[in-house]
Amino acid sequence: MKLIAFEVESWEADAFETLGDRYDCLTTRDPMRSENVGDYADAEIISTFINSKLGADVLGQFDDLKMIATRSTGFDHIDLDHCREQGITVCNVPTYGTNTVAEHVFALLLALSHKIEHAVNRTRKGDFSSRGLQGFDLHGKTLGVIGTGDIGCAAIRIARGFDMNVLGYDVKPDESTAEKFGFEYVPLERLLERSDVITIHVPGSEKTRHLIGGGQFDRMKEGAVVINTARGEVVDIQALVRALAEGRVAGAGLDVLPEEPVIREEAELLRSVYEREHDLDTLLANHVLLHLTNVIVTPHSAFNTREAVQRILDTTVENIERFADGDPQNVVTG
Repeated sequence: MKLIAFEVESWEADAFETLGDRYDCLTTRDPMRSENVGDYADAEIISTFINSKLGADVLGQFDDLKMIATRSTGFDHIDLDHCREQGITVCNVPTYGTNTVAEHVFALLLALSHKIEHAVNRTRKGDFSSRGLQGFDLHGKTLGVIGTGDIGCAAIRIARGFDMNVLGYDVKPDESTAEKFGFEYVPLERLLERSDVITIHVPGSEKTRHLIGGGQFDRMKEGAVVINTARGEVVDIQALVRALAEGRVAGAGLDVLPEEPVIREEAELLRSVYEREHDLDTLLANHVLLHLTNVIVTPHSAFNTREAVQRILDTTVENIERFADGDPQNVVTG
C-alpha cells in the first residue's frame, strides 16, 4: 500500500519510516497542490497538514485513494462530502496542542500588553528610552473566552494564574466546567461588552465564518484587545481593520488570517488581482494588518512546539496503523 506524507520536515520523516514494513512510504516537504498531485496519483493513503487544500478537483485525480490522515484537529481544508461519496476515510488528530496553543495566546497577549516588539526593536538600535512603551497589566482585567473546549479551558487556567476575571461563551455551555475553572458563562453580546481581552477558540465552519464582524466589534468595550489562534475566517478581517482604525480595538494578536496561504508570497497577491481567485479586499486587509504597530501576526505557528508536533506525528501514525488493521480511529467522515 502506497503512503505519501506531505509537508514533512526532515526530522519528522522518522515517524513515518516506522511504517516502512507495511507501506511503500514517501515523504516530501511540499504541500499537495493541484499542480503536483498528478505526481502522486497512485497513493492509497495520504497524510497532509492544513496548507494542502484537498478539494474535489485535487482528490479526484487520485486513482485509488482510501484514506486521508490529516495532521491537524481542524479538517475544513478537506472536501468531506467528496470523501464520503468516494468512500475515503478521513482521520484527524483531535487533541495535541491544548496547552501549546493556550500558551501562544498569552505569548501574543503579553507581547501586546508590554509592547515587547517595539521595546526589542528599539534597544537593538541602541535606544534604551522607555518613551511610548507604557503597557497595561493583565491582573484584574476581564478575559472573554469564545469557545470553552479543551484549548479555551487551558487559556482560562492560565488567565486565572494572572488573576484575571474570566467570562465564557459557548454554544453548549457546561456549568460544571465553569465551576471547575472559575468563570461565568454569559451571552456573546455581554462577553463582548464586558471583556478587556477577547480570545477565540472555535472551529472553522460556515456557522462560525465572520462570527466576529462589524456588529460584534461595535459592541466591544473601547480599547479591547482581540486574540485569534483559531481560524482566520472566524474574524471579518476588514471589519477588524476598521475597528483598529477607529480605536474601538486597541490591538490584536493573530496567529491565523483568512487567505493566509496566498499572502505568503507577494507574487501570489499580485497574480490574484488578475485571476480573481481570491478575495482581494481580504488579502489587502491582511497586508494592512501585517504593518500595523498595534497588531502582532504569527504564521499559524501556535501549535508548533517540538512536543506538540511529536504528539501529532504519534497520533497520525497510530491512525494509519488502525486504519490498516480495519479498526479506524478519529474518523471525521462518519
